[in-house]
Amino acid sequence: MHGTQTPTDDAARTDDVARWGAVTSLTLGVFGLVTAEFLPVSLLTPLSVDLNVGTGVAGQSITTTAVIAAIAGPAVVIGTRNIDRRWTVLALTALLIVSSLVAAIASNIYTVFAARILLGIGLGGFWAMSGALAMRLVPPPLMPRAMAIIMAGVSLATVCAAPLGAYIGDTLGWRAAFYLSASVGVVAFAVQAFTLPSLPPTGHAGLGTLAAVMRRPAIRTGLITILLFVAGHFAGFTYIRPFLERVPQLDVETISLILLAYGAAGFVGNMLGGAVSERSPRLSIILFTSLVAASAVILAIGGASLAVAATAIALWGLAFGAFPVSVQSFIARNAPDEAESAGSLVVTTFQIAISSGAVLGGLLIETEGPIAVVMFLAAAALLAASVMAARGERRQLSLG
Repeated sequence: MHGTQTPTDDAARTDDVARWGAVTSLTLGVFGLVTAEFLPVSLLTPLSVDLNVGTGVAGQSITTTAVIAAIAGPAVVIGTRNIDRRWTVLALTALLIVSSLVAAIASNIYTVFAARILLGIGLGGFWAMSGALAMRLVPPPLMPRAMAIIMAGVSLATVCAAPLGAYIGDTLGWRAAFYLSASVGVVAFAVQAFTLPSLPPTGHAGLGTLAAVMRRPAIRTGLITILLFVAGHFAGFTYIRPFLERVPQLDVETISLILLAYGAAGFVGNMLGGAVSERSPRLSIILFTSLVAASAVILAIGGASLAVAATAIALWGLAFGAFPVSVQSFIARNAPDEAESAGSLVVTTFQIAISSGAVLGGLLIETEGPIAVVMFLAAAALLAASVMAARGERRQLSLG
């Protein structure tokens, strides 16, 4: 099903000067939302102590956001299909601000969970529409560059959220980290209000469209790969601080540096993923999921060594940084006609995987210890690589 274009939409796509300010405003929004989403990763220990809950329970604050975002992705796309996308984006960014403030003043874990529900709505809706919006803000030949800029917001959030969260949580308290997240949201909202043009809704988003897109074999392969790989990743990454505290027994300053290296490597991985995906998104997915599997095995075997742990986690960050760009490119090539619907399916799958991974990681770390969590990551990443590789083999057999 092809979306109908309005004159305003056509103008947005064919202006001689692309709307890079608006694209940048989407980058800021993604940066703020992803930063807020993963702040608890580096704050689990102080947050759980202050609110008198176990580490595994505190980790479910990430699960809460993921579950809601999984539902909100398609729900926001469908529910706001008659609303100007400019106002929709501003409303979603406002949820980032409110949720961060609620988390900052929370007196118990249930209030934190409520804040994370609000964040999940903002995150799911924003992610689902960001790719489709980028297609309307620049001329078609510049679309890959626009997506790379938006995805850089994810990489930058990965660089900043974990190490800054760990440092601020240790020096100023975990609540200060959420106040900082709210401040980022205010900046993103202001830039969006100033730069985003009117973007009347287009297309025919609905349950039927979602079902039709999901029936495409390549889309199913991409979604299964996301489910496996992202679940494994977040089973490990959600509990990376407890792993570093228990296995190599590092202090918070060293953990912050390792998380900074992870994030910086992820930024490089984002660029590498884009470069490899220009040639073959499928190859890029296979390559970088396999690298995560190898890094996890190294971490499980030699993680008691600071040098080994730091190196393995940096490689992990590099490889994971390449994955969102690679898989978004893969999905876009196979559903260019239904960008919002395909985007909402990707968001839902990502968030289901994040929540599943956080739950499984919590169970594993409480019952089997941190090494088991890392080995689960290795198995899931290797299986994801195998699924994508098998798709290529099936295509070759059918051509033969």
